[in-house]
Amino acid sequence: MNSWLVKSGLVGETTQYDKKILPDFRKPKSWLKSVSAFANGLGGKLIFGVADDDTLVGIENPKEVSEKISEAIKDKMDPVPPIDLQIKVVNGKTLVILEVVQGRDTPYYFAGDGMHTAYVRIGNQSVRAQAHDLKRMVLRAERRSPDSLSTDYPRSKYTFFELQRLYKKQTRIVLEEKDYESFGLIDDKGFLTYAGALLADESPIRHSRVFCTRWNGLDKAGGLLEAWDDMEVSGSLANLFMETMNFIRRNNKMRWKKLASSRANMPEYPERAVQECVINALIHRDYLEIGSEVHVDIFDDRMEIFSPGGMLDGSQIQNLNPMEVRSKRRNPVIADVFNRMGLMERRGSGFRKIIDAYRNAYLYREDLLPRMYSNDVDFCVVLCNLNYGTEKDEVNVIGNESFAAGNESFAAGNESFALIRFLERVKVPNIMSEHIVAVYTRVKEEKVFSRKDIMEWLGFSASSAAGRVINTMKKLDLIEHAEGRGNGKYQFRKDVEGNDSVWRG
Repeated sequence: MNSWLVKSGLVGETTQYDKKILPDFRKPKSWLKSVSAFANGLGGKLIFGVADDDTLVGIENPKEVSEKISEAIKDKMDPVPPIDLQIKVVNGKTLVILEVVQGRDTPYYFAGDGMHTAYVRIGNQSVRAQAHDLKRMVLRAERRSPDSLSTDYPRSKYTFFELQRLYKKQTRIVLEEKDYESFGLIDDKGFLTYAGALLADESPIRHSRVFCTRWNGLDKAGGLLEAWDDMEVSGSLANLFMETMNFIRRNNKMRWKKLASSRANMPEYPERAVQECVINALIHRDYLEIGSEVHVDIFDDRMEIFSPGGMLDGSQIQNLNPMEVRSKRRNPVIADVFNRMGLMERRGSGFRKIIDAYRNAYLYREDLLPRMYSNDVDFCVVLCNLNYGTEKDEVNVIGNESFAAGNESFAAGNESFALIRFLERVKVPNIMSEHIVAVYTRVKEEKVFSRKDIMEWLGFSASSAAGRVINTMKKLDLIEHAEGRGNGKYQFRKDVEGNDSVWRG
């Protein structure tokens, strides 16, 4: 954007403006589509008298042009959006400024040339609105939120056990039947609202799933073993929240450092920040967007949490100060339920909590500040691994004292320490090392185990995750099939001389 446009006060540092040398009254769609897009979005300005390269050209007959602009809008727009026409002189050139105010009676259509088309703003372009865009506009005009809409799903066919469990855990209060209607989960005819359908145990909203993956390396092409752990979560939003948090905790390695009179615990990702990100991804996502789900991707150096749906007002978070962003909730009914459980606040301080959690971390540096990106259809938060690149002599891995196996901890003996050192030498990723030592400590060499056992011990919900642990141990020649014990039974090798005898201490 040319600096004179900003200095003149005609536009701010946004993409909510367009410019033309002159309005083409023979082909009004060329500029009226921007009028439609601005009215359907945040509003904006069309500046006439400016060339494509931002050169000031000016308008010779501004009053006549202004009158024709007004007439074209009245004739070709349905409904007529709120506008303000001004004539301004900038650097000796006369400009006509058409300011389009954010409309309340959306959608606003261009009605001409046999067309009846609504437009939306994508970056600095005005493009035809899609079906889901039109649905949002209708809801906006009706002053309704997507999650408040009624569905065809009768309350009698659905249960809320997961929500009840989480609600009682968070509040110590037992939900009663009357609460579901007062919370907006059931309408007055006994049908679930969209919020109720999302919070029901067997949610009929199939695209509300979460895909979680712990990748091997710094990207999604990690080589022989691309992912160490993965999980697909479906069902109630309450279950999505709890299981997604469990997956992240399972893959959130802890380190510690001795201080003068205490010990500093140093998780890779502050749990407060993670919880806020997961809550935001689930509550603020656009559930009208079909075919896209929430994704949690954990790499060696970062975690990326992706959610369908950009900022509700169409702005881009990377262009804003996240500490000052005002709360605007796409799904206020769902947000209210999570607020009642103390999992989010009404005043919308989620971004601040994420950033503060990092700034309060022991190993925080300014370059590790969480990064947020959004466009019109997506939102993504990138959380840096606070421990990535930390020198080993600076901190201790808590796994060297104890490893987490599900929700249990166990002391590592001499052989476990030797196994840890071996896994470090052959450069097995930290998460997989923890899984292998956890299995070894549970079974020792005299017992056999199966894929199902690993799922139970390590808290995996998918057998493929346990399969990756077994395959890794096979490749390292640590285990062998247990003869005479049936298919799928394994044991740690008694003789590992052919692999690396040092690990056995």
